[in-house]
Amino acid sequence: MKKPDFNELIISETDDYIIISKPPFISTLEDRADPNNILKLSKSYWDKSQVCHRLDKETSGVMAIAKNPKAYSHLSVQFEKRTVKKTYEAVVDGLHNFKNDRIDAPITAMTNGVVKIDNRYGKKATTVLTTTEAFRRHTLVECQPETGRMHQIRIHLALVNAPIVGDKQYGGRHLYLSSLKPKFNLKKDTEELPLIKRVALHAKTLEFKDLSGHKVSFSAPYPKDFAVLMKQLKAYI
Repeated sequence: MKKPDFNELIISETDDYIIISKPPFISTLEDRADPNNILKLSKSYWDKSQVCHRLDKETSGVMAIAKNPKAYSHLSVQFEKRTVKKTYEAVVDGLHNFKNDRIDAPITAMTNGVVKIDNRYGKKATTVLTTTEAFRRHTLVECQPETGRMHQIRIHLALVNAPIVGDKQYGGRHLYLSSLKPKFNLKKDTEELPLIKRVALHAKTLEFKDLSGHKVSFSAPYPKDFAVLMKQLKAYI
C-alpha cells in the first residue's frame, strides 16, 4: 500500500487532539507485514502523538489521536468508563429490520486471531444494531458498540445471520457487480473482482468530552471503496 499523506487524513485538530479518517488496509499500531501504520504516521506529524483507540486493519473511519499525555489520559478514562459514543456502519448480507436491537453476547479471543461467542468464559460484549437502509439483498446497518472487544461488531452481526460483506472469517461473502446488475457482461478472459476487497465496515462517528468538558463529535466520510459499494447498491435497488 502506498504511504498515506497524514495531512490528508486529518478531519480536525486542536491543541489536544488530532482527529483523522483512517484509510482501510493500514494498521493502527506496528505491523511486521507493513512498514506503515497510524501511530508511525502520526508521530512523523506530531512527535508526542498517542493513539487513543484502535481500528482493525481493514476497517476505515474516524480515529482520535492525543497530542499530549493529559489528553491521552483524559480520553482513555472515557473509553474505560464506556462513555465514548462510537457509531459504525456495515453493509451486511440479507435483508434485516433492526430497530435498536441489543446484542449481548460475551466474546473470547482465540490464539488464531479470531473470536468466538463464549457464554461461560467470555468477556461482556454489547452492540446495538439499527437498520439504516435496505437494498435488494443487502442492508446498511448502524452499529453502536457499548464495549470494545476484538471483532465485536463482526461476530455479533454474524450471530444474528447478518455477516458483513467481505468478512469471510465470520461467514460473509464478497459482493460482485454481476449479482446486482442485470445482463452484466464480463470481458472474455477477465476475472471479476469484488466491489469491495475488504470487510465492509466503516467507523462513522466518534463522540467524547474534550478537556474542557464539552461534548465533541466527529464524522469520517466513506473512503472510495465503501462509497463505490454504496453507489452500486443504490443503483440496483
